[in-house]
Amino acid sequence: MANEHVFNVNDADFQSKVLDSDTPVLVDFWATWCAPCKAIAPVLDQLADEYGGKFKVAKVDIDQNRAVAMKYNVRSIPTLVMIKGGEAIGSITGAVPKPRMAELVDRAL
Repeated sequence: MANEHVFNVNDADFQSKVLDSDTPVLVDFWATWCAPCKAIAPVLDQLADEYGGKFKVAKVDIDQNRAVAMKYNVRSIPTLVMIKGGEAIGSITGAVPKPRMAELVDRAL
């Protein structure tokens, strides 16, 4: 994760870093043991770079942060949830192609 627009969040700082953000945040619910999660990570980095700070990516490890995962009904990973103005405005479950992720981002911008 060498991208300034991609950062880790946890149950304790989710409110301040994601829900209170002035910028839309794409929340990536993932786990270290999840191969599809690892597969989409570089794509999320690319998208964050391409959009040049118009949105951020917050990574939530579901094994360490169960409260946030439960709040958003994460039942399968990877799950991506777009948050804008403190509200979830869309989500995707599974390792989907980059254009599908970009559609979710575009909806928030």
